[in-house]
Amino acid sequence: MRYAERILRTRFLLVLVGGVLGATFGPTFVPNSQAAVAKAKGPLSLCSDGSDKGAGTGDGVQIWIAPQVPTAGRPLRVMAVAADGQGAASIVVTAPGGRRDLLPTVRRGGAPWSYDAVVATPAAGPHTVTLIRDNKALACRIVDVAERRRPSSAPPAGQGPRTPTTGTWTASRAWDRSTENFYSAWVESLFDAPASETLGFRPLAQALRDRDRNFFYDYLALGEDDPKAKSALIAAPDCADLPYFLRAYFSWKMGLPFGMRDCDRGTAARPPRCGELITNETPVAGTGTATTAPKQAHPLVAVKKFLRLLANKVHSGSGRTALGDENTDYYPTKLTREALRPGAVFADPYGHVLMVVKWVAQTPDAGGILLAVDGQPDGSIGRKRFWEGTFLYANDVVGAGPGFKMFRPLVRGADGKLVPLSNAALRNDKRFTPFSTEQQDLSGDAFYARMGKLINPKGLDAAAAHRETLDALVEQLETRIGSVDNGEKYMRENNNPVAPMPEGPKIFETIGPWEDYATPSRDMRLQIAMHVLETLPARIVAHPELFNLGSRKPETVRGDVEKLHAARISEKSIEYRRSDGSSQRLTVADLLARKAGLEMAYNPNDCVEIRWGAPEGSPEASTCKRRAPDDQRARMAQVRSWFHDMRRPAR
Repeated sequence: MRYAERILRTRFLLVLVGGVLGATFGPTFVPNSQAAVAKAKGPLSLCSDGSDKGAGTGDGVQIWIAPQVPTAGRPLRVMAVAADGQGAASIVVTAPGGRRDLLPTVRRGGAPWSYDAVVATPAAGPHTVTLIRDNKALACRIVDVAERRRPSSAPPAGQGPRTPTTGTWTASRAWDRSTENFYSAWVESLFDAPASETLGFRPLAQALRDRDRNFFYDYLALGEDDPKAKSALIAAPDCADLPYFLRAYFSWKMGLPFGMRDCDRGTAARPPRCGELITNETPVAGTGTATTAPKQAHPLVAVKKFLRLLANKVHSGSGRTALGDENTDYYPTKLTREALRPGAVFADPYGHVLMVVKWVAQTPDAGGILLAVDGQPDGSIGRKRFWEGTFLYANDVVGAGPGFKMFRPLVRGADGKLVPLSNAALRNDKRFTPFSTEQQDLSGDAFYARMGKLINPKGLDAAAAHRETLDALVEQLETRIGSVDNGEKYMRENNNPVAPMPEGPKIFETIGPWEDYATPSRDMRLQIAMHVLETLPARIVAHPELFNLGSRKPETVRGDVEKLHAARISEKSIEYRRSDGSSQRLTVADLLARKAGLEMAYNPNDCVEIRWGAPEGSPEASTCKRRAPDDQRARMAQVRSWFHDMRRPAR
């Protein structure tokens, strides 16, 4: 079943039970009612006033189309993006012969808000695409559909990447509020699915090569996203690379500026510092230069080289730069709903990076949710909700500048070169999310309290808060199942090699099989997550302002939640596959009871039973066939306090 069909069916089921759920868990489909169709056939101003509506703009709305050169008989995708919500707007397409169709429209956001539709088999000739609400045209665009498909090596002016005289591609568009909104809308659509579903890819290419998910699928007609094409882009970024890869991919397809810096990893005494800027117009070995002017590489060859350069330059230090530093790829912003849009990046002080992909609004019956994606060293991409167990924040780590950040935009300088905007310029430039260092003054408690108010502005019932915290922990455990299984698969397929274990703090950041299949960073976050769940009842008394207690005393509510906790942790469970292939069920209560064992469960040289903390001599551990070398176990014991205390060491 195609993605759109799955979402449509899910949306229909949610409508049936909406009185119970009371929340929007996935994209909203604007239906094709008979009344709406009748209105669409009536009077409607369609790009007839000679204004910029013919280019796809109007009333704060921009209409984007894909592919870059639409072709008869092939799907034409339309996305209207608005800075402000336009309610139940719909997309209408008028064909060359005058036939007008009201398309099934997927509404997402915001902010920004987007409206997504597909013309399955357009005819050749000019089509008029219009976003309407209450029979009023909000924006429209005239789209010429070609008879034959051709690669977009020479796109229309200002509509995509041009063949460069130097570097990988020449920026023909500029970053502004419109393109930033489009980027956010694309990120949200790429990782869209009901919030109740687990969403993951291994690697990212699975998402980019899904024509129903990726608005830019084969946008340039180069076979760049075709899963059957050997020349397709290799898309397997890890944690730090993921936001960069997505920003570069979008920038390349759209002909926008993109830049990155080669940063060091910082020290215990200072955050990372970065070197010279590398942009899409910087000469890259093998892609040609303005002075030597060799034969230009094929566009896909050139961009692949650029993305390999990106993978070699970008690392966890790129996101941990000081908040006031200007020689950076990211800049910090305010903690507001408008600022933390899809595409915003969260860098924790220890090197992990997540990207915001969706907000789910709070309703009377359900709490709000902030969803993000992150990458892992094994190439897997997962979606998870914001909470203390996944978004680690601390402002007392001298060697890091943590928090939410945005990509620093590049603009054309007076000399024609691409240059980054300064922090001062970003404070008041209406085109971009404003620069702010307010996060550096927030303690951990204050940071999570601010985020809690953003996600649930009306507060949250204490019992509901416990339920959602427990659900988030289970999500984290289920994601860990996949990571551990990936390590088991590697061991089976390679005759159980011994992965070398790095020394000291390098267990958290290295290269090779240990980086790919060990889970020290994930397990550190798991220890924190379990601690957050166990201490939630005490937090009701310590911070009653975060909960909707009504007239009840915090101590009374705490007692009730403690009873709920005892019952719920025995009901929620996960299952993993043991070494002999049998299934092992573990309740959350089981896992909380073996927290100590999970302090030394990150080594891929250990069997899966040990990875899940099976007690020595237990029936569960009886199927274990592989142990880490004694010297590695001894070194793990030496650093066990890091996991027990839930605090990573200084670099």
